[in-house]
Amino acid sequence: MRSLILILNLLAMALHVGTARAGAYEDILAGAEHNRIETVVSLLQLGLDPNTAAADGTTLLMTAARNGNLELVDALLKRRANHLIRNKFGDTALMLATLNGQLDVVKRLADLGGPQENRDGWTPLHYAAFGGRMEVARYLLAKGASINTRAPNTQTALMLAAGAGHIEMVKFLIDEEADMNLEDRQGKTAQEIAEAKGHRAIVDYMALFDVE
Repeated sequence: MRSLILILNLLAMALHVGTARAGAYEDILAGAEHNRIETVVSLLQLGLDPNTAAADGTTLLMTAARNGNLELVDALLKRRANHLIRNKFGDTALMLATLNGQLDVVKRLADLGGPQENRDGWTPLHYAAFGGRMEVARYLLAKGASINTRAPNTQTALMLAAGAGHIEMVKFLIDEEADMNLEDRQGKTAQEIAEAKGHRAIVDYMALFDVE
């Protein structure tokens, strides 16, 4: 009987610990998502992994980077969060910061070094162009990003910006000497992509240039 009671007590304790861990896991993910820095830091101090990730592989650092929470980014990096981890979509914290136009975070993560493209070959500049993130694109080009690199879908930053309807980005990339003559795998130039998407202002702007 005593053995049975001991086993039951141990099972109850294990269940309690498991429940507590599950609660802490949910709390730290929610803390990162809602910019509750004190919550995240306090749970890290209790021993939670700084590389804790959601089911899709999005880590605390990725969430902080996407949200532009530089203070939390720094707190996580101080605790050795890995900035090169990729989620199931292949994106790193840097890629998510770029897509969301979080310039300060982009600068911090880019300075850490390591591969900047995601595993499929998308680069930060592709993301910045697609998202219309002007300041990020300007920073990336100043850091030496290649303006005519093709994404896995064979489109360049200019094509992505044109297809997304970001005329200011299109103008900027053209000013930076993006090649308007390049074609994607469907044989379409940036101007033709914009036309297919109904972005008339971009089509008219690009028509001012001799792209023959």
